[in-house]
Amino acid sequence: MDDHTTGISDHTDDDLPKLPFVRDSPLRVPEAYRALRAARPVTRVRTRVGDVVWLVSGYEEARQAFADQRLGRSAPFPERAARISDSVLIGGPRGDIATEKADHDRMRRMLVPAFSARRMTAMEPHVQQLVDGLLDQMAELPRPADLRQELSLPLPVLVICELLGVPYDDRAHFRKLADAITDLSDPERAGTAMDGLTDYTRALLIGKRAQPAEDVFSDLATMDAPDEEVARLAAGLLFAGHETTANQIDYGTLLLLTNPEQRDALRANPSLAGTAVEEIVRMSAPGDHGLPRYAHEDVTIGGVTIRRGEAVLISTAAANRDERAFPEPERFDIGRALGDPHLGFGYAGRYCIGASLARVELRTVFGTLFRRFPDLALAVPAEELVEREASLTGGFTRIPITW
Repeated sequence: MDDHTTGISDHTDDDLPKLPFVRDSPLRVPEAYRALRAARPVTRVRTRVGDVVWLVSGYEEARQAFADQRLGRSAPFPERAARISDSVLIGGPRGDIATEKADHDRMRRMLVPAFSARRMTAMEPHVQQLVDGLLDQMAELPRPADLRQELSLPLPVLVICELLGVPYDDRAHFRKLADAITDLSDPERAGTAMDGLTDYTRALLIGKRAQPAEDVFSDLATMDAPDEEVARLAAGLLFAGHETTANQIDYGTLLLLTNPEQRDALRANPSLAGTAVEEIVRMSAPGDHGLPRYAHEDVTIGGVTIRRGEAVLISTAAANRDERAFPEPERFDIGRALGDPHLGFGYAGRYCIGASLARVELRTVFGTLFRRFPDLALAVPAEELVEREASLTGGFTRIPITW
């Protein structure tokens, strides 16, 4: 694979930078991204499984990649497409190049109304009740308590169960499957769990056809698509609808606790929760995997020509720290005026359909948490927190807190 630019690459295939890069703190992105972005915002790297892909680490270049419909999740030659990792979700190509656009458009037509900003905003009073209830329960526990188990996980699980129409009593079952799906060290275990979650949602959809309700899974049950495709879509919604938000609650709390002047500003003025959430999403980088795309035809991103069939890896975490878009990008500032929106929820046609839901949950949490627990603090030094290193979504095993 050659560097198809007007300049010459400094790297040969033998000495390409190798993912994943080392980082000195879970609250930071690897320094290697900044060095690469300064020289080549689009450049070749070797993935953790040894394949060569184009890494996009610049903000404008990432927006170009998201917006260009010639880059897709399917690959022209899937049997020999480069892989990013052993992840069963986003480790390699998915879908059929002949039908990807039609399938994606149909999915968004079905789901976007259910996750509209207006509908999600209407849920805020109920989400506030859920947050208040979980914090009341936490206040009765002996200290230290585990923020992850008492708030970060149960809140998005409660909300997504109600929205999708999934029994909350099944949470232990699907949470166990979701954890296994993220396992990058054991693809066989992850694949078995993905099949298990798909089987679970398939059974729910069958029940919804017989007894529909006012929920998203009842809508999906009527979708004109093969049962397996709908069941996998439902499984993806259930997984993504709680896993990423739980990590953002964890990381947002850590960012605020390790930046006490920002925490104090939010505690004094809870109306800053909206801008705080945008900064939390911009800076949170629990996983360092990136989002894969494959060139359906030759395409130029950031002055680099990517040939048909080649793989592209968009690092939103790196793009969100691009100093060309965000002044002092490593500084956590809940009052930051975002002239350019962060890419934490994607961009253009690949913008996350659940972004409005995540914002409602995060705004409610961070508008309430430090008002309810003004003396909230970590019960252990931040450097002693244990990361989920083999997990696709990253995060921590526990967040011990006291107050």
